[in-house]
Amino acid sequence: MTQPEQQTSSQPRAIRKILIANRGAIARRIVRACNELGLESVVVHTSVDAHAPYIDEASEAHALRGLRPADSYLDQEQLLGIARTSGADAVHPGYGFLSENAGFAQKVIDAGLTFIGPDPVWLERMGDKVNARRIMAEQGMPVFDGSDFITDLATAHEVAQTIGFPLVVKPSGGGGGMGMQVVEQMDALESALTQAQAVAAAAFGSSDVYLERWIARPRHIEYQILADEHGNAMHLYERECSIQRRHQKLIEESPAPGIDASLLREQAERGAEICARLGYNNVGTLETLYSDGSSGFLEMNTRIQVEHGVTEEVTGVDLVQQQILLAAGGRLPEPAELSGHAIEVRLYAEDSQTLMPSTGVLRIFQPPQLFGVRVETGYQQGQEVSPYYDALLAKIIAKGRTREQAIGRAVVALQAFTIQGVQTNAALLLRVLRDTAFLRGDIDTGMVARILRSGQRIPAL
Repeated sequence: MTQPEQQTSSQPRAIRKILIANRGAIARRIVRACNELGLESVVVHTSVDAHAPYIDEASEAHALRGLRPADSYLDQEQLLGIARTSGADAVHPGYGFLSENAGFAQKVIDAGLTFIGPDPVWLERMGDKVNARRIMAEQGMPVFDGSDFITDLATAHEVAQTIGFPLVVKPSGGGGGMGMQVVEQMDALESALTQAQAVAAAAFGSSDVYLERWIARPRHIEYQILADEHGNAMHLYERECSIQRRHQKLIEESPAPGIDASLLREQAERGAEICARLGYNNVGTLETLYSDGSSGFLEMNTRIQVEHGVTEEVTGVDLVQQQILLAAGGRLPEPAELSGHAIEVRLYAEDSQTLMPSTGVLRIFQPPQLFGVRVETGYQQGQEVSPYYDALLAKIIAKGRTREQAIGRAVVALQAFTIQGVQTNAALLLRVLRDTAFLRGDIDTGMVARILRSGQRIPAL
């Protein structure tokens, strides 16, 4: 693939050395993309991550002061200082941490570096869910009934009567389902508002919340968008993300099973057209809920997704390389066709029954090496799994000619993955993959919760 500085652009920006402001699987994935593009990579790490496999795979590594996220991977000045010291000319934020922080993106640009992601204005506009809903609705994207910011209980009561019950109270900032409160009746609304606002203030620095109609058993469908700085945007089809626990994705796949493909293509094309019209740039993901033939916009993620590998496997487009190329002023790749089926399972260091995190030293950590299976991980044997960071150990991405073959390969890969030292959710993942409803594509966002409530013990592997 052509290097970024060789792309056609009215204002090309040379990218030769990238600071990766992240850790774990995504840091390693970005290192791989840099190596394949012939670029230098700079990784950062705390003492916990000092023995991660990507430390040796990168061009250079720099230790961070501090251990907790706020003192290390979220320390903007420390990261920018390392960027200057290392001679990096670009910063890739990965996902999580500072990836959607408009202030950090602007600091990167003000320092004379290239931010590998959308323009800060889009991080700001789409980072606020209420604002994002308003923008997309004005552009013709369907949305479910919802409110503006809720500032007082009286307004909440008035809006709730219009929307009807059940409804959900959502923080306007952040993501991952944090702070969401489902409300079944009016007398529970005040308590839900208080709880949602408290979580939002603590987690996202803003207590802004809004109300939205609650859909009991929807499908969670998202659309991958690529956009360049020349007014062009394209979609790379959809990802099915309905298998979740605690409103966080657990299993993703593409294409989505059991939904009319023409309807999905229409939504994807509409999303791409809106992004082009708005002047959006780089990668983005439009998240929607689907229920009974209707679809409603939820939010836009202005970064690479954890589940990006699913799309890469069915389209052949390297999304991380495209992020870099587009940030350098490059143009969109050629349109891609769907080929086969891909499914990703997220292997977490947590108990399959309680979903409580598990920490410790990986005494044995042996990912499978199988045909049609790709494993993305930032860990290796002997490394510590710390309570300070996300519990994701690895992503297993299985590709097949059919959905059934992809599922089968994911099952075999999970069984072949040998881990000792921490508990994992492998048994829960296998329980879902073997579920008869899942196998026929009869899925929704409440499926995992129903399995856990069934009372059937999920044995540890």
